[in-house]
Amino acid sequence: MHSAVHQSIAAVWRIESARIVAAVARRVRDLGVAEELAQDALVAALEHWPKDGVPNNPGAWLMTTAKNRALDWLRHRQMADARHEDIVRDLDALGALTVPDFVDALDAARQDDIGDDLLRLIFTACHPVLSTDARVALTLKLLGGLTTHEIARAFLVPEATIAQRIVRAKRTLADASVPFEVPRGEQLAERLGSVLEVVYLVFNEGYTATSGGDWMRPELCNEALRLGRMLAELAPDQSEVHGLVALMEIQASRTGARTDAQGNPVLLTEQDRGRWDHLLIRRGLAALARAEALGQPVGSYRLQASIAACHARAPTAADTDWARIAALYAELMRVAPSPVVELNRAVAVSMHEGPSAGLAIVETLLQDKALQRYHWLHAVRGDLLEKLGRQEEARAALRQAAAQAGNEKERALLERRAQR
Repeated sequence: MHSAVHQSIAAVWRIESARIVAAVARRVRDLGVAEELAQDALVAALEHWPKDGVPNNPGAWLMTTAKNRALDWLRHRQMADARHEDIVRDLDALGALTVPDFVDALDAARQDDIGDDLLRLIFTACHPVLSTDARVALTLKLLGGLTTHEIARAFLVPEATIAQRIVRAKRTLADASVPFEVPRGEQLAERLGSVLEVVYLVFNEGYTATSGGDWMRPELCNEALRLGRMLAELAPDQSEVHGLVALMEIQASRTGARTDAQGNPVLLTEQDRGRWDHLLIRRGLAALARAEALGQPVGSYRLQASIAACHARAPTAADTDWARIAALYAELMRVAPSPVVELNRAVAVSMHEGPSAGLAIVETLLQDKALQRYHWLHAVRGDLLEKLGRQEEARAALRQAAAQAGNEKERALLERRAQR
């Protein structure tokens, strides 16, 4: 019996924890304290629910309990710190809530806008004052609902490392006095980029793992998709949010076709498109249409989603509109230039104009010292050399790519291609 209750608590917590931490953080203005108070509510559920049964509205029960903890915490602080004068007014307005009153509390007119609280939490967890690794870990902990153990397992690092990153991140936010708010004006556009970057980093690590024995980590893709969909609901007037959601939906649609029966990688042009998830494709195309309908300047995520849509709309690999894809990559180079984008453009140009045209672009990229360590540069070069009949050069390039690959499945794939 208790086991079933504990499973229910875990499931509810996974769904509700971000909303609870966000609502509490708005009151206490401290992310670390907010998480501790939310955890207190979780502990209370673990104590009461096995004896009393799971409430009819478990999310509201947890929310009310956490708010009560926050109100108690504020009472202890309000007279000691003059900075909390605004919180005193909140206390007068809100009053104390008791756990049995959770239904009334949920319907009360004084209830804060959950969407605003979640946006504040997202922008705080992804604040540029934090390192990228810290932003990713904190976002997955607070918004993804993942445990420290789950995050560590997904990124193949020790659990202690993730725990330290999260602790340091919360301390950094507190030391920097980062406000728990949604930025406005130009700051919004600047900070939104940081938020989207973190979500897409999480997705990419799930889509093609950088190291280890698994080609994909679907649980990370699912968490990134959940965060992206949440952002789209909370910021419906931001084109790039819908662009990122469209990109992730369409890429995630290929998951079932990206490996064979033995778990080996299957590259895009060789995939069985009948195994693509057409519901996700429809969702992705709808998100792309929403992004385009806003009439805002085209951004990198929307361009990448447009490229993914070209593949999704092609019944077979031979039907792919490579001319349009090459043009979209050229536009992406203008909007968000990078050597990796140029490498992808080289692939599209080779498919449209022939391997010689693509190889000419790749050869210029060999001068980029940072990209020389990118195994897909040598993999693409090997593929193009093979198509041109330059077998020995192709084999050497593919072996170099295999030697640099961090993921075991990718390394094996490239070694097989070199031997072939």
